[in-house]
Amino acid sequence: MQSVKVGYSVLFTLISKHNYPSSGHFRALACIHGTISSACGVHPISTTAQPVVIRIPRHMQEQVENVKQVRGKNKVNTIKAGKHLIKSKNPELNQSAGYTLGKFEQHHLSSKGWKHNKSFGDYFTVNNTQRTPPVVTEIQDEEGDKLKEKSKPITFHNLHLCPDLVEALGKDNITRPTTVQLQTIPKLLKGYNILCAAETGSGKTLSYLLPVIHKLQAEKAADSESIETTPRTRSVIIVPSRELADQVSAVARSLCGPFRLMVKTVGGGRGVGNIKLAFTKGPPDVLVATPGALIKALRRRYLDLGELSFMVVDEADTMFDPSFSGMLESILAQTCVVTDLGSMVTIKSKNLHFLMPHVKQTFLKVRGADKLLELHQALKAAEQDKAGVLVFCNRASTVNWLGYSMEDMGLRHVRLQGEMPASLRAGIFHSFQKGQVDVLICTDIASRGLDTQRVCLVVNYDFPESHTDYIHRAGRVGRVGSMEDGEVLSFVTHPWDVELVQKIETAARRRTSLPGMESSIRKPEILPKQN
Repeated sequence: MQSVKVGYSVLFTLISKHNYPSSGHFRALACIHGTISSACGVHPISTTAQPVVIRIPRHMQEQVENVKQVRGKNKVNTIKAGKHLIKSKNPELNQSAGYTLGKFEQHHLSSKGWKHNKSFGDYFTVNNTQRTPPVVTEIQDEEGDKLKEKSKPITFHNLHLCPDLVEALGKDNITRPTTVQLQTIPKLLKGYNILCAAETGSGKTLSYLLPVIHKLQAEKAADSESIETTPRTRSVIIVPSRELADQVSAVARSLCGPFRLMVKTVGGGRGVGNIKLAFTKGPPDVLVATPGALIKALRRRYLDLGELSFMVVDEADTMFDPSFSGMLESILAQTCVVTDLGSMVTIKSKNLHFLMPHVKQTFLKVRGADKLLELHQALKAAEQDKAGVLVFCNRASTVNWLGYSMEDMGLRHVRLQGEMPASLRAGIFHSFQKGQVDVLICTDIASRGLDTQRVCLVVNYDFPESHTDYIHRAGRVGRVGSMEDGEVLSFVTHPWDVELVQKIETAARRRTSLPGMESSIRKPEILPKQN
């Protein structure tokens, strides 16, 4: 029990504040007061009496303190010395990088009142807490245990890849594998079926290309000793867009050059004649294709997948979407690929669905009429760095309108959206990658898988419609091998945008994954055998 001393003056102050009209109320209170005083051995009428001691149970005190905290009277101080994780326009809402909110601790969001019209002009920033993406710095043995030689950096030689392949990587200044590559490549070399789920920009393309090319060159060397060998397509890589197909093909050709492995690309929108042209010199060793173009090639019997050794489904979350899943089933039906779900090895990055800790991300509440001016200021600031800028819109019509507006302002740019004819889309992204133009206005067609190492700024002119789209757009900066620090600037206009922003801010303050995405990747269930 806790003791609290209360004087007579307090009693009379309470009575006067309530302004009771009748003396009956006063007598009732005085009676209660007298009872307490008598219990303490003090006469109720004496003016020289000692203060009354009232004992309040501890659990009642705790309830009062909890109520005060809920009402915000005792705010938890989230600001410490050092760098800020969250920097808000209102300094009271800042959060230090060294502070992590507890699981049940109440948080105070910078974006709390952003649905109100008076919130326009407010902003907050999620600062980067590290400079580069995570890379592997310790050698592990075949069982995945860390070796004692921690000072020795790990390289691709440690993964037992053929020397010519490692040398080809070295020419592009790629010497050390990422975490995902270290986990994936040894298992693929041993023949496992792999489901790999990792954050964007973590090096997944090389994770499957390197073991596939390593095994293809070994098979080719064995076939050269055989007298009768029939050329065949031995590996197929399926991707959702022709821009991604061109990018993967370019990487594959640079790696396959020393082994004289043929790499071909078939993409949608280029006509049957272009698809047939890819097979005029015989079946390629590596075929990179979009689903629609591959189905056309199979129907016209330009290739046979009956003796396929490797099949890769890149951007699988998109490929198994209903818009692609039907075509993917048709392709798989013409292969001899048999996958035992029980043997499928799932590799999941610990940073999957988390905000990238090495990318600065700013959210600005702005009116729709002011977005063009804010964009102009951001592009002018980035123009001095001569680095790439991606501007994302939700609709193809917005891409076109914004492009015309930027032309009127004299800002040089290119546009990329899915409704463009293939003849216009061809080469647009390539020119942006090569630095011929620094600003690319696009839809989400450029947010999946495309390598954008020269991009230093991503602008969400239209805020993305889902957490998944935000993760993929933000993943265009801060990629492995990028020379510039990445930054994301998001314009927040509509009430439905605010709801997504509040969930992103909550995940940033608590350092958790984005809501609704935690359990999307699970280990496959082993189906019971049927009699």
